[in-house]
Amino acid sequence: MLETVAVASASRMKRLTPGMRLVIVGVLVAIAIACFLLLFIRGGFWFSFERRATMLGAMTIAAFTQGVGTVVFHTITNNRILTPSIMGFDSLYALMQTVTVFIFGGAVLAETEGLPKLITQTVLMVIFATLLYRWLFSGRFGSLYLLLLVGVVFGLAFDSVSVFLQRLLNPTDYDLLSTRLFGRMSNVDDSYLPLAFGVCLVVGAVLWARRYRLDALLLGRDTATAIGVRHKREMTLMLILIAVLVAFSTALVGPMTFYGFVVALLAYQAAGTHRHAFVMPMAFLLGLLTLVGGQFIMEHVFSASGFLTVIIEFAGGIIFLILLLRKGTL
Repeated sequence: MLETVAVASASRMKRLTPGMRLVIVGVLVAIAIACFLLLFIRGGFWFSFERRATMLGAMTIAAFTQGVGTVVFHTITNNRILTPSIMGFDSLYALMQTVTVFIFGGAVLAETEGLPKLITQTVLMVIFATLLYRWLFSGRFGSLYLLLLVGVVFGLAFDSVSVFLQRLLNPTDYDLLSTRLFGRMSNVDDSYLPLAFGVCLVVGAVLWARRYRLDALLLGRDTATAIGVRHKREMTLMLILIAVLVAFSTALVGPMTFYGFVVALLAYQAAGTHRHAFVMPMAFLLGLLTLVGGQFIMEHVFSASGFLTVIIEFAGGIIFLILLLRKGTL
């Protein structure tokens, strides 16, 4: 009986077009946002509404940057297990925060909060990625896998230096630092959001205009080149856009290593197509649904609103290991 119901449900899902699936997920996202903003408000309505609206803005930025960035990264690497974090962005962010606290003390984290710090961190990470890409792609042995390998080596090196310096910190500075090394949705400064939305709109417009070229990149280097796509230029441009998205997300809401990976996997299943015109919006919507719905449940059911990103990272890490073991290779 259960098998019959499951087969019938799968058959109905197959009959849904990608557009209809986007509409269904969009309705679910709208319901989740309404529940998150309007239900279980205690105390002053506008105070709570403003705080939740700021969190919703941070979640929207994280969903777009991590979800769409990971989908594009999977496309250009032709691999659905890798994540942009493998390029060492999270490790570089942790190293910058650790070195800052090690030199100036933990109090400097609060004293230097502001747009200049956010922009500086983002620019440094994008410069790091751009120099790495140009060096590796312009070389005689230019290779995407070499690029990934170098990213892993840099990430491990940054992690090692960060851990060493963290062991030398006093407990108070370490506590202050540790709050910056996990994803944080609840304490994002709302003055950052206009700039963040602007960056997302510009990058999103570029990606949307090149959605058909992204479809062509899925076919591989030779086929894409044969149908008129300048493969090397498109790959470099996409890597730089991914660097901008992931670097900005990391500087704004903190490291989220496996969140984009989980969202991208869900988007491939839910979209029912490989076309980026549907997969990218689906990744954004599912990412937003995951964060908003998860935050609502954690806050009002389990009274543990600060653990959402920890649970997502934990579940994402397990899913990553399961897929890696089933596939047997990257």
